[in-house]
Amino acid sequence: MLRFLTAGESHGPSLTAILDGMPAGLPITASIIDLELARRQKGYGSGGRMKIEKDTVQILGGVMGGETTGAPIALFVQNDDHVKWKGKAIEPMTAPRPGHADLTGALKYGYKDLRPALERASARETTMRVAAGAVCKHFLAQFGIIVGGYVSSIGEVQTEFADMPYEERFARAEESDVRCPVETSAKKMRDEIEKIIHSKNTLGGVLEIIALNLPVGLGSFAQWDKRLEAKLAMAVMSVQAIKGVEVGDAFENAKRLGTQTHDPITLQRSTFNVQRSTNRAGGIEGGISNGQPIIIRAAMKPIATTLLPQPTVDLASGTESPTKYERSDFCPVPRAVPILEAMVAFVLADALIEKLGGDSMDEMKPRFETLRKATLEDLQMDNIPHIFWE
Repeated sequence: MLRFLTAGESHGPSLTAILDGMPAGLPITASIIDLELARRQKGYGSGGRMKIEKDTVQILGGVMGGETTGAPIALFVQNDDHVKWKGKAIEPMTAPRPGHADLTGALKYGYKDLRPALERASARETTMRVAAGAVCKHFLAQFGIIVGGYVSSIGEVQTEFADMPYEERFARAEESDVRCPVETSAKKMRDEIEKIIHSKNTLGGVLEIIALNLPVGLGSFAQWDKRLEAKLAMAVMSVQAIKGVEVGDAFENAKRLGTQTHDPITLQRSTFNVQRSTNRAGGIEGGISNGQPIIIRAAMKPIATTLLPQPTVDLASGTESPTKYERSDFCPVPRAVPILEAMVAFVLADALIEKLGGDSMDEMKPRFETLRKATLEDLQMDNIPHIFWE
């Protein structure tokens, strides 16, 4: 239903994306996308590239008169750093960095230099994911759906949120240079990042992405590739340096008994809503959204490029030698929040478009209002025996 492709290299002339399947009639401007691009460039622990690039998008197709037309949306971002590379002979890169795509890329594609792998595998590519995701977030917002995120841990520093509402977490995270909603934890995170900068190393962490106000019924259990958590896990895991994903309390649930794991279903007598008193499932049951907040946690490893040399092999000389430094972040975790939000928003926008059908916002909005709710009125059982197989 909804798809996007990105193209471009880290130090090439530009980055592009095509987002296909967005319905007609969505009001959108470059300034809406630019806000998300600016968020991606902010975060304590980022490297020198963020001082060079000031990303702004050009919308080259699919939008006329400030509204989507239903045609593919073409997005373009210029690489300001390209001028330093254009027309210049680049020193050969022959020593692969552990943990990066240098070696695997050369083996897969037969490169004579490792740089083509670095250029495309670089997280610079996520610029266009954020641009496409910004359109998806704006689409979801037309239905009251909010996608937000924050950092819950960096290194050994863990955050306790108590009963802080999710929207307050989002707001406080944006006021923090490490995107942590709790200032006491944020200070400890800054201290940890400062230490690894001085030690010429890198640091990872855990991010939480939350989707609020989703309707019941997105996704399906009917086929493996229709399950909503499977699509979300794939989208989040596709982001550079993300090595683990959980939905809800997945890893804690693995330690509990069944009666301690699942969310009790109760009836609110005043409204006849069928509801849950907890959300250990993270908003998805049987591959389908259940109306509660969708909770995604992602583990981001320390990135591969370090100032401190690591052991490797120079493939040109055939000798063991230390890695050479390529400019990068020391801790990319705060900057990853809008990237993961973009990927989650893309999956949820796709699922909502599939659920609603239609080619325009004018068709979709009335259909959204008629979606079934978790109420006894919408869950009428005939309470008679059925013969399912003759």
